[in-house]
Amino acid sequence: MRRHIVAVAACIFILFPFCAQGASTLEKLTVEVAASVGKSVVSISSVVKEKTGGRFYFGSPFDRFEDDPFERFFEEFFGALPEREFKRRGLGSGVIIDPSGYILTNNHVVSGASEVKVKLFDGREFDAQIKGTDPRSDLAVIKIEAQDLPAAKLGNSDELKIGNWVLAIGNPFGFAIENPEPTITVGVISALGRDLPALGRRQRGHYDLIQTDAAINPGNSGGPLVNLKGEVIGINTAIITTSGGYQGLGFAIPVNQAKKILDKLLRGEKILYGWLGVNIQDLNEDLRSYFGVKAREGVIVLKVYKDSPAEKGGLKEGDLILAFNKKPIKTTRDLVRLVSSSEVGGFAPLKIIRAGKTHSLNIKIGKMPEDLKVAEETEEEGVTFRGMVVDNMNSIYQRKFRIRSDEGAVVVDVKPGSLAEKSGLAVGDVIFKVESKKIKNVEDFKAAVSKVKNKCLLKTGRGYLVLKGED
Repeated sequence: MRRHIVAVAACIFILFPFCAQGASTLEKLTVEVAASVGKSVVSISSVVKEKTGGRFYFGSPFDRFEDDPFERFFEEFFGALPEREFKRRGLGSGVIIDPSGYILTNNHVVSGASEVKVKLFDGREFDAQIKGTDPRSDLAVIKIEAQDLPAAKLGNSDELKIGNWVLAIGNPFGFAIENPEPTITVGVISALGRDLPALGRRQRGHYDLIQTDAAINPGNSGGPLVNLKGEVIGINTAIITTSGGYQGLGFAIPVNQAKKILDKLLRGEKILYGWLGVNIQDLNEDLRSYFGVKAREGVIVLKVYKDSPAEKGGLKEGDLILAFNKKPIKTTRDLVRLVSSSEVGGFAPLKIIRAGKTHSLNIKIGKMPEDLKVAEETEEEGVTFRGMVVDNMNSIYQRKFRIRSDEGAVVVDVKPGSLAEKSGLAVGDVIFKVESKKIKNVEDFKAAVSKVKNKCLLKTGRGYLVLKGED
């Protein structure tokens, strides 16, 4: 027994210098990366002007819930409050990607902002201009008027492996903390290819994310996730938490996703994504046996949406999609990735199984709608009138815009500078009357406005307003 103890002690004595050397190397790399990349990380403060009407305009502890009891109390006893404007402030981080002042960040950090300010690591502050945004990828580029800035190097996120050491760099609580120098947290890549569905206030899902246990706290959004070479391999974007703080589940957008659209963001171009217009499902063992396909091969079409590229291309419910653009489809995520990255307006061959026989289709790729969930779950086409688009009421709109009525025509789009916008109409408004005509649905609205020659009176959920006409 004593001999074994001596042997173990000898092994520990021999290995200790190597372990200590490894820890020292890791510490040295961490310090070097923090010092170099940290100078490229900025704090971002944004101001979004919002109008409220018929809602409780100041903060409520129940804001996170769909049915706010304070708001319901005021509506029931006093009616909808008059519209008023207030400023909502946001904090986030970003990383300088060009010495001339271009900064990469999250779209949700600057989306809709009327004012954006940037504070550099040395304390200097600048007004920033939003150059390009993309809600789907949650990426944006802003620009400050400065030169010779320390720009971070973009790495290759396709080379990442689970277990790689990474640093999350950002400005938690941003301008609320006087020290402009960013903070770092250290961890490893916990998983790759993670998907986050649209939940709560997160209106859009995130796909193919990097998961890390490096702490990502409020204000870190938009900051870089960096490898030990000092290369940006991700943009921190989300956390899963029950407390509002760090719980070991942080997520970053792979930098290669940003690279694909970076040039367009820099030019301020709209990012277009491909769309088929189908609802699809992975196959289980019974379905694979029924179709006679191998394990992890193919997805089944649950629904084909009206007038979608899929319908026009001949795809039908019950079809099994085996390949898209000559690439095998194993899961629904495979198809979503390939379609969304396809060129809008281009054609892609599909290999399918229908009624036990293999067929080939050639489908023209469409443009993904602005609000994909609403587009897929709503069969009716909206009616356009004086720069606004109205649609029938449904459960999607009721949840999204917090509408309690089952009737009325919902304003789902308002063109900037249009007569509708000048009249004060906004997305989410519900039209209940046009002049004296009661509006229950889009057909009622269409019939009512067909008789309108000039200005007209509308009754909305926020009260009456006059819809301007052509002068």
